[in-house]
Amino acid sequence: MLDRRSFVRLAGAGLVVAAFAIGGAEADTSRPVNTLGSPDGVAIRGYDPVAYFRGGGPRPGKPEFSVSHGGATWRFASAEHKALFEADPERYLPAYGGFCAYGTSRGYLVKIEPEAWSIIDGRLYLNYDLGVREIWLGDTRKFIARADGNWPRLTTKDIQ
Repeated sequence: MLDRRSFVRLAGAGLVVAAFAIGGAEADTSRPVNTLGSPDGVAIRGYDPVAYFRGGGPRPGKPEFSVSHGGATWRFASAEHKALFEADPERYLPAYGGFCAYGTSRGYLVKIEPEAWSIIDGRLYLNYDLGVREIWLGDTRKFIARADGNWPRLTTKDIQ
């Protein structure tokens, strides 16, 4: 049998779960997004996340095709890419907030180079540079497992 305090905690948790199930809540904005080097809060150095999937690789986004999502501004190379993102942002968002996937596997958050990327099982992973990308590609399964374990506890305090 639940005491009153436990019941109130469970009821409150149920309301949070219900809000997410109904779709009344936004994406988890408490997770950091890589806006390093951008005084305006632009994610992943202003590159278009949809272009990696639809354009064959990195392309700079344009300010006129911008969307605010998850506490950052995301830029796109075209109105079509912007619309695709708005319709399904989770499909195009890079793993680990757009921070270096290898760095995340090591327990810290660092910048990326837009040209150092890979798509694995339909997910975009960005890396610090092309050299780190080669290390990353050497054992992506191991690094993804480690990064997935580290990501929930990493905060802006872990940015290097």
